[in-house]
Amino acid sequence: MRPLFRSLTASTLALSLAACSALPTPLDRPGDVPTDFTAPQTDNPIAPLWPETTWWANFQSEELSPLEELAQKENLDIAIYRARVIQAEAADGVAFAGVLPTASFADSYTHTQGSTPVQQPKNNFRFGLTASYQQNIFGQQYYNLEAARQNLRAARYAQAVIGISVAATVADQYFIILSLRERIAISRANIEAAKRILAITQAKVSSGVSSNLDLAQQQGIVAQQESLLPGLIQQEREARYALAILLGRAPEGFDVKAQRLDIVSPAVKPGLPSEVLLRRPDVANAEAVLYAAHANVDAARAAFFPTISLSGGTAYATTIFENLFNPTSFVWTLSTSITQTIFGGGAIRANLDLQKGREAEMIATYRKTVFTAFSEVETALGRVQATGEQLERLDAQVKAYAEAFRISELQYREGTIDILALLNNQQQLFSAQNAFVQTKLARLEANLSLYQSLGGGWTQKADDESYQYQLDWWPL
Repeated sequence: MRPLFRSLTASTLALSLAACSALPTPLDRPGDVPTDFTAPQTDNPIAPLWPETTWWANFQSEELSPLEELAQKENLDIAIYRARVIQAEAADGVAFAGVLPTASFADSYTHTQGSTPVQQPKNNFRFGLTASYQQNIFGQQYYNLEAARQNLRAARYAQAVIGISVAATVADQYFIILSLRERIAISRANIEAAKRILAITQAKVSSGVSSNLDLAQQQGIVAQQESLLPGLIQQEREARYALAILLGRAPEGFDVKAQRLDIVSPAVKPGLPSEVLLRRPDVANAEAVLYAAHANVDAARAAFFPTISLSGGTAYATTIFENLFNPTSFVWTLSTSITQTIFGGGAIRANLDLQKGREAEMIATYRKTVFTAFSEVETALGRVQATGEQLERLDAQVKAYAEAFRISELQYREGTIDILALLNNQQQLFSAQNAFVQTKLARLEANLSLYQSLGGGWTQKADDESYQYQLDWWPL
């Protein structure tokens, strides 16, 4: 659409919408917007305030950034929401056309032949323009336009929501793949250790130092550890498939290079809760949907008032073609009418009640979206703190159990402990190693949740200023 027609904004609407009602204020109660977040926050002095738009670069992974960039271009969910924005733009164009007059060009020729020879044939030539303009007294068409434009905003913000969600999901899926590969490596190392102990046990049984019971127990441990490996391999395969789909490609042949979850957990700080409302596209989406519902209420209220119709036309009409453009053949018409529904079976009142009900629903939805946003930030902050503390303790635990297993294996070789003590130490080490990898993943996922809950670097002001219409719509 050209700039002249894009500029039909609030100033123009304000002159036409004298009967509009006040916009709703959903956050009108004390405490609706807290003054600060209460969950523990990082004490890292260099942690940035709010995420950057390319926050995934802070994880310092060579593979992650290219994957994220590819997903933003090729992800099919993003493509779906991008198409919905195009639809919303088109709907905006349709609504805008409703506030403009319509004009049409027509020319015609008719030949009339009588049923008897006495009746002479007749020719009629006509060429002209017609125009009409119809508007509700209290601007129903303008309210419809406002609703369409709020729906367009909502579609744009919904696209931003899915973009941030896809970015977080791509990173999460990538981390899951690496965590599963690390667990597979741990499981294989544990199997090798179990087989090594089994070989020692078989030698002891052969020499009469140990019983067949010890041998059977260790054989069972080997079988148990081997039974876990296929499940982990399948989970890793499915995680790769899921990541491929996120990138908009078939899963066959897709792979990533990294094998371990050696990823940095970047710190980030939140600002004030009130700022979250301008950094969360889901909150902006809920606001736009609410304003669209409010515009629909005003449009339904305007339907109670009359509609004025203006129409006019100019034409040249004659029965002789040579006289078609003769001044005497020129005719013009002008008409006006006012239409007011007297009885419609209560449809107008029912529609107003319907739109009021939808507005009330959107008010509640907006409040819930805002409170959910605050809750997600608080939860993410708490999880970052908790998983960080867990990771420190698990790291110490893994080191202690690794040393205990090393010593117990030597002692078992020397015959100073029985196999049960060795098996117990092996199981403790294996469990601690798995827990450590899973907590590393949980810590990274907590960071992802925090980046996502803080809006992923999105701001409503920047989005509005940078948006450009994708359809080149023109009223003609």
